Amino acid sequence: MSLTRRRAGAVPARSSPLPGTGPVPPGPPRRAALGLFVKLTRDRLALMTSAAAEYGDAVRISLGPKTLYFFNHPDHAKHVLADNSANYHKGIGLAQARRALGDGLLTSEGELWREQRRMIQPAFQHRRIAQQAGAVAEEAAGLVDRLRAHRDGRPVDVLQEMTGLTLGVLGRTLLDADLGAFGSVAHSFEAVQDQAMFEMVTLGAVPMWLPLPKQLRFRRARRELQRVVDRLVAQRTARRGEEGDDVLSRLIVSTRRERDGRVGRQRMRDELITLLLAGHETTASTLGWTFHLVDRHPEVWARLHGEAAEVLGDRLPVYEDLRRLRYTAMVVEEAMRLYPPVWILTRQAQEDDEVGAYHVPAGSDVLICPYTLHRHPGLWEDPERFDPERFDPDHAPARPRYAYIPFGAGPRFCVGNSLGMMEAVFVVAMIARDLRLVGVPGREAVAEPMLSLRMRGGLPMTVHPVR
Repeated sequence: MSLTRRRAGAVPARSSPLPGTGPVPPGPPRRAALGLFVKLTRDRLALMTSAAAEYGDAVRISLGPKTLYFFNHPDHAKHVLADNSANYHKGIGLAQARRALGDGLLTSEGELWREQRRMIQPAFQHRRIAQQAGAVAEEAAGLVDRLRAHRDGRPVDVLQEMTGLTLGVLGRTLLDADLGAFGSVAHSFEAVQDQAMFEMVTLGAVPMWLPLPKQLRFRRARRELQRVVDRLVAQRTARRGEEGDDVLSRLIVSTRRERDGRVGRQRMRDELITLLLAGHETTASTLGWTFHLVDRHPEVWARLHGEAAEVLGDRLPVYEDLRRLRYTAMVVEEAMRLYPPVWILTRQAQEDDEVGAYHVPAGSDVLICPYTLHRHPGLWEDPERFDPERFDPDHAPARPRYAYIPFGAGPRFCVGNSLGMMEAVFVVAMIARDLRLVGVPGREAVAEPMLSLRMRGGLPMTVHPVR
């Protein structure tokens, strides 16, 4: 039965109750496990999309020893991510990815996570983000100049350029460091992401010591990232008497409190590696998808260009321009609806619970998928269409708060959302004002759901100056 024929959140008649519990969600039969596992490894987005389309807002997916509970309604997301978040720790994928990423903010739990969050939160306060607007604008201006240099008609990988930009912004705003000196960082993170997803689809069952090519690449990447982190820390500690309020300074002070120096050094490595990964990958992916979609809709580019020229003129943007670049923000928000940077949120129930009308046993793996939630036909009209007008604050229809969660929700809501939005809006406005980026004919953009929803094979585009 499709979503269009089933009332959102309703308990389907074919659910079979367990003794002493509520009903369980419908889902594919256990004999389909092998085919589902193949789909999990090859096309995760298709797996989630088809499950929601066939079985509705709550689906039970059996994968051998694992049973996944997939919930696809705003009320379900609110319950799992916010109202009863204490009962849900990080789940499948992120739990296994801890072997790749360590105990950084993305994968840690309990008191360690709360301590990490308290330490990093001040670096993302409204006042400090406003102070970083100049650095973001300068990095965006440098990107425009680099892109303009490719006006000879030969394609440039825009996604690679966006990755360089976001690493530059991350270094200046959060670490007070030049990450351009570490050219291997982006490639190292690709290997780390590949390993993290390998851990997810294999449920962490493959020993790390096996000399598989993927795992060998990961080991090299992990060593390189640890080398980069150690150099960043050494450079900062060499500045005697300098103490700042950036994340790196706060981390150094925080980890010095560890009684065991080795534990402190490893914790700092884990947290910085996580910050470097999460801080650049999600925004770079969002910018890539935004320019891909804008290229497909010339009328959207025309409005972006007009707004940027009117608001900015010939100057760099300042923080106060964010509220004036209204249509630009709408375009970015709609791009994140169709291609949310964090495409899936995984949790594990610590105790028995009830989500909607369904029983969730303790230990169950629970999935909330922004990618499918943002395309729910009961919440979004013509959900596959790119339409920034959905986010016009004066005319957008009312919809549930948790129908749109590109930065997650609840206590683990992305701490860097404001910085990421400012960066994306500034970059889109400045590029649209000065350049037109055009996709290579015949080249399709393919979504690759890793830890973030990145674009497989990059985004080659030609550059056409308009000023």
